[in-house]
Formats: sequence, C-alpha cells, structure tokens
Amino acid sequence: MPHGIPQTAARTGRTPAGPAVGALLRSWRQRRGLSQLDLACEADISTRHVSFLETGRSQPSRSMLIHLAERLDVPLRDRNALLVAAGFAPVYSEHGLDNPAMEAARKAVDLVLTGHEPFPALAVDRHWHLIAANRAVAPLLEGVSAELLAPPVNVLRLSLHPGGLAGRIGNWAQWRDHVLSRLTRQIEASADPALVALRSELQGYPAPPSSDDGDSEAGHHPDVVVPLRLHTSAGPLTLFSTTTVFGTAVDVTLSELAIEAFFPADAETADRLRRTLAEMPAPSGERV
Repeated sequence: MPHGIPQTAARTGRTPAGPAVGALLRSWRQRRGLSQLDLACEADISTRHVSFLETGRSQPSRSMLIHLAERLDVPLRDRNALLVAAGFAPVYSEHGLDNPAMEAARKAVDLVLTGHEPFPALAVDRHWHLIAANRAVAPLLEGVSAELLAPPVNVLRLSLHPGGLAGRIGNWAQWRDHVLSRLTRQIEASADPALVALRSELQGYPAPPSSDDGDSEAGHHPDVVVPLRLHTSAGPLTLFSTTTVFGTAVDVTLSELAIEAFFPADAETADRLRRTLAEMPAPSGERV
C-alpha cells in the first residue's frame, strides 16, 4: 500500500484538495470519446446510473469504481486517484525499483536488456526518463552534452535537443514527427501534464543545421516502420524500435515502465553494432 495515504477515509466523494470523483469519471469518459450511453453499455449499467455518478447524485462503491476504471482503461496511477477522490484507500501499490518486492521485475528487465545486445535497448518510465540501458546504447551517445546526460536523463529530450542526437539524425524531421505523434497519443491516453510540458519543450527545439530529409517529409513514411537514421563514428546506422511492457502489472511503477528495443534495419547496421560492442570493455556491475 502506498505510504502517506490513509487506509480509510470519509465517504464524501471529494478529497480535501482534489476534484469530485464524478468530475474525474466524466473527464475520463470524454477523453475516451464515449457518451454516457456508450459507457453504460460497456459497463453493463444504466445510463441513468452513469449520469448520477458523474453529477454526484450517487456515490460509486469501491468495486463499481474499479469496474468503470477498467472499462475506461484508466492508468493504475489514476485509478488510485479515483479511489482516493471517492473516499477509498488506493488498491494499487507503487514500489521503487530498488524495493525487494521488485527483485523479479528488475531481473526481468536486466535479462531483456542484456539479451538484446549487441543491439541497443533501454528502459524508461512514464515521463521517458532513463531507468536502465544495455551496453550498446553508450556508443550512440558520442558527442552528447554532459548536461543532457545528467540524471534524470530524458530520452526524448536527448534525441531532439540541439546538444543531443539531433545533429546526427539523418531523417530528423521524420523522426521528430514520429516522436511528437507518439507523445501526443500518450497525452491523449493519460492527460499527464508533465508530458504536455515535455511536448511543448520538444516542439520548440530548432532543426539542426545539418538536418537533411530529402528522401522523406515529416508525416510521410515510405518505410514499413519509421526508422532512426543515425550518423556515428562507426558509420551510418538505420534502426527501428519495438516497445515491451509488463502485460499483467498491478503495481503503478511496473505498469508505467517500458523497454524500447532497437533493431538493425539492414545488414550493414547489424555488422557495425556487433563490431562496436565487441570492441567495448567487458561489463561490470548491475544495470537496474
């Protein structure tokens, strides 16, 4: 159980400094593009009951609130907020990765990262802060400013900032469009104000002088997937990425952790990554 939150609370429908639970439910319903009738059908309850819950004429039970949150695909962190707003204790734990309860998860992350070598892979939290990375990531960061590498490292900022990778990304405009589109979808799903601020920051970055997107315009993707074309001292690399998440997480931290694994899009990139890793010192210490 998260610390600092009472196990019981008065059933007022409102926390001392928070919004009413009905307003939160309405906000999530509208964010999902559902009418009250749509939600009623999804949740197998009456439209009138949905209306009464949203206006505060009825207070949801704990089980009903969890049921509606599941139907609305509300993130675990925000499900806890709904429960607290309704006067209940949160039910989803939030452990730090250094907590003993997370040992199996840490080992799983480390196994995936290490197993993906010699190709780059990294783990990030919900705000795109770097949690862990395998050895293949370090060589890609040559020339990045020390300020951007100071914890907490934000990998989206790292890729588009003028002092980051931006000047070495051959398809910068295409990659920027991909990053911002993905971030926008995440904002639409979560309504996270920190992500809104991050998107605004990224949108303000200027194009690097060396950017050249002659083969593709932003928003037009001739490839099967959007590639990352990166110039490195080992030669040009063309990569594409996949995302892995914990599919059955009931802990807030785990539900928000994602592993971004990059794969070579051609044989030359694969060979260069293998040679680069082979020339690196042997690993030491733990990653996560």
